[in-house]
Amino acid sequence: MSWKCLDFLKPAPYQPIVKNQTEIDGDYRYWRIRICYSIFLGYALFYFTRKSFTFAMPYMSADLGLSKGELGLLASILYISYGISKFISGVMSDRSNPRYFMATGLIITGILNILFGFSSTLWVFALFWGLNGWFQAWGWPACCKQLNYWFDQSERGLWYSICSTSHNLGGALIPLLAVFCAVNFGWRYAMFVPAVCSIIMGFILINRLRDVPRTLGLPTVEEFKNKIIEPSESQETKHSLLSVSEILFKQVLNNKYVWIFSISYFFVYVVRTAINDWTFFYLTEAKNMEDMLASSGVFWFEVGGFVGMIAAGWGSDYFWKGNRVPAMVVCSLGLIFALLGLKYVPADHVFLDMLLLALIGAFVFGPQMIVGLAAAEFVDKRAAATSNGFAGTLGYFGAAVAGYPVGKMIDAWGWHGFFIALLISSALILVMLLPLWSSTDKKDKTTDEKGKMEWAPKTTLKET
Repeated sequence: MSWKCLDFLKPAPYQPIVKNQTEIDGDYRYWRIRICYSIFLGYALFYFTRKSFTFAMPYMSADLGLSKGELGLLASILYISYGISKFISGVMSDRSNPRYFMATGLIITGILNILFGFSSTLWVFALFWGLNGWFQAWGWPACCKQLNYWFDQSERGLWYSICSTSHNLGGALIPLLAVFCAVNFGWRYAMFVPAVCSIIMGFILINRLRDVPRTLGLPTVEEFKNKIIEPSESQETKHSLLSVSEILFKQVLNNKYVWIFSISYFFVYVVRTAINDWTFFYLTEAKNMEDMLASSGVFWFEVGGFVGMIAAGWGSDYFWKGNRVPAMVVCSLGLIFALLGLKYVPADHVFLDMLLLALIGAFVFGPQMIVGLAAAEFVDKRAAATSNGFAGTLGYFGAAVAGYPVGKMIDAWGWHGFFIALLISSALILVMLLPLWSSTDKKDKTTDEKGKMEWAPKTTLKET
């Protein structure tokens, strides 16, 4: 079987470094800004094709008679498919051109959303939603690769957090767009309109994005930051990629810290996804809010997440000098108290409900972004997308738990069971990460020839 049709995904060739320092400084400023705003907008549009279903659910239930358990099953199918694909797509992304990899995934998800909107039976919904989850996973590994190659560790937390707030932009806009379309034109248009926007954005990404710095004749970011560039026409221009075996076994699967971060990611995603997917139902049923007011609850959850991501990323750079764990611990503790507040605030206290949802967003999106970054920083950056993808796989298994299992818990025990699941998950995040408070502070990680992690004095990792 020929794979020639996938040749366009191969990394771009490295170019010799022949520019002077002034040209390099200017090019780095230009390309870092261009790549950041492109992946920011592109990943926000991934959320249009992922979360439109969440806000179409009540209208699909009324139109087609689907139960909460059946709707939760569809959500779980996407999360399982996404989770499995995210690990595989992480390996693919480390060995691909993120420009085309990310754009292709976004275009295909848009097409699948349109097909979903034309469907009416559960098994067809399951087919298209499962495929959608598979290609949804082509988004963030490409972003992770770009951020690890274009930004140094000393500044990466802030830039990672800025780009990660694309979750919140997409998540804040899609409830307003999807509910507006569903109320005025029917639930199918809540799938069609976001899909068309995403397809258009996919072609914009092809125009805007590029591969890693060396493919543009620029030095590595470590060389750029340390000003140790020696331009030369004869400089090595061949990619030095790790083999799949080296990526998987030497860098990721034998790394106990990646496992700890990934398991904690599972519980982060239980909370994040349950709040995102079920809050609209919760506010309308338990707190008797009207549809548009309830949808604004998810908006404020995303707004809080925006602030939380920036604060966690900047704080991990500024206060903890690149150690990501303390910010995650502080957020998990705050999350417990915010969830308890939302559970026990009586109905008709709309302001408090919205404030608590914003706080929950801040405390859940902070670790959601930082955990993936920490996992990526504990490996060679040539395996960063795979490590991030592995963490994402476990995360989306957690998201799957927030779908069908939580839906059945709500059917059986009401919203009390919903909050018990979220509080237990938040406590487990705290318990797992607290012992690692100072583990990464002012240290770098190296991997010996057997693939085991060792501690070493901080060094500069270079592409070879």
